[in-house]
Amino acid sequence: MAHNRSMARHAEFLIGGVFYGGPCDQAVPKDVVTSPYDGRVVGTVAVSSYQDGVAAVEAAREAFDAYRSSPRRQRQALLREVARLVRQRAGELASLLVDEIGKPLTWANGEVARLALTFDLAADLLATYGGEWIPSDLDSRGDGHSLTVERFPVGPVLAIVPYNWPFNLAAHKIAPALATGNTVVVKPSRRSALSTLTLCRLIHEAGCPPGVVNAINVSGADAERLAEHEAIRAISFTGSPSVGWRLKDRFPRKRVSLELGSDSAAIVCADADLDRAIPRIAMGGYGYAGQVCIAVQRVLVVDEAYEGARTRLIAATEDCPRGDPAEAATVCGPLIDAEAADHVMALIADAEAKGGRVLAGGRRIGNLVEPTLLEDVPPEAGLATEEAFGPILVLRRVTDLDEAIRVANASRFGIHCGVFTRDLSLARRAYEGLDVSGVVIGDFPTLRFDAMPYGGVKESGFGREGLRYAMDEFTDPKALLVRHG
Repeated sequence: MAHNRSMARHAEFLIGGVFYGGPCDQAVPKDVVTSPYDGRVVGTVAVSSYQDGVAAVEAAREAFDAYRSSPRRQRQALLREVARLVRQRAGELASLLVDEIGKPLTWANGEVARLALTFDLAADLLATYGGEWIPSDLDSRGDGHSLTVERFPVGPVLAIVPYNWPFNLAAHKIAPALATGNTVVVKPSRRSALSTLTLCRLIHEAGCPPGVVNAINVSGADAERLAEHEAIRAISFTGSPSVGWRLKDRFPRKRVSLELGSDSAAIVCADADLDRAIPRIAMGGYGYAGQVCIAVQRVLVVDEAYEGARTRLIAATEDCPRGDPAEAATVCGPLIDAEAADHVMALIADAEAKGGRVLAGGRRIGNLVEPTLLEDVPPEAGLATEEAFGPILVLRRVTDLDEAIRVANASRFGIHCGVFTRDLSLARRAYEGLDVSGVVIGDFPTLRFDAMPYGGVKESGFGREGLRYAMDEFTDPKALLVRHG
């Protein structure tokens, strides 16, 4: 699907079924949105106040009483209609991602396709989710009783969405919340509010009842204040570990799920097919400029495969298509802004100063940092301990799979790890030994399917997304024990 650079857009915030902050509403401040690639004006977005946020929370609380008891067929129809509208407007939505956040067109088209699928998957689950029968007569006291368990919505959810997947990561909070009868207050990233607020308007146009989905463009500090509101029963946060864990510490009595950062490793075993493994690793590290929580950052290669992998990875880094995100061939586009590009360049400079070597890349033009491959990065360098969130791969030689597992596990993060091997016994050893929440055999760790459980261990998070798993996060089980006769 080609990109069409259209006229500037505008997005308003949504409270109780009413949109506020139109283009001519001078009482509401506006942010000007510019392209991270070439700086041109993409559009404007209305900025919400803390008081607007309180109104959104109150609207979600008021709507919850009716929506929680809505028939499943109605919730299912709403989710299906959202998916239908997303597919109908796919070109427009993908173009918005290209323009606002610099997401390469192929990746933008992929995000929009997954956005529609995410709402459809939530609708599918409503046919069977949320009820189970448990035998009571395993205990002699249970003779003549029946025991069932249903899951009930917890209440209004505060959904805090990051900039890098402003559609689909919003959907992974909104769709399971809607499916299970919860209401939502969506807080987008200020870096991608135009996209996320556009999605919320689409959900409204799909027939979402007033107050069930509210969207406010407030600051991070105001969002934390809103999380204190007694009506907010669950917080779903995707973003930086520092903010996420602070929320978890501040609200021990609320349901808090966190999807945070990582420094994902790709392990290349001696028997790996390098002609497949290396292009996938390059794509997983450099795609969308590495602005993915499960982007490849560390490449751990067993001795026997090291030289072959190194040679291929240098070539793949030098040949990786970079530049204009509107071009279908582009893999590595710009970083979201100058601050992000500064951070990535500082990590590269720090690694070099401490003895690391740049094998390819390492230069910057505007907000675009070239795909960069480093070797011999010492453990005291930032790239050995921090999430780069940029187009950087760090290559390291290991003696065998066991050492690779130890090195991978030494990280304070843990979401996915990719393992390239054709040996089933090695694959099983990696699966059992790696301290992560997901192991991908034969592909990069950047692979995520929307129905799978997704989240982190250690500093990478708490709780799980993925439709059924997020539905569990937003519901409580309630038992019904009946004595017959």
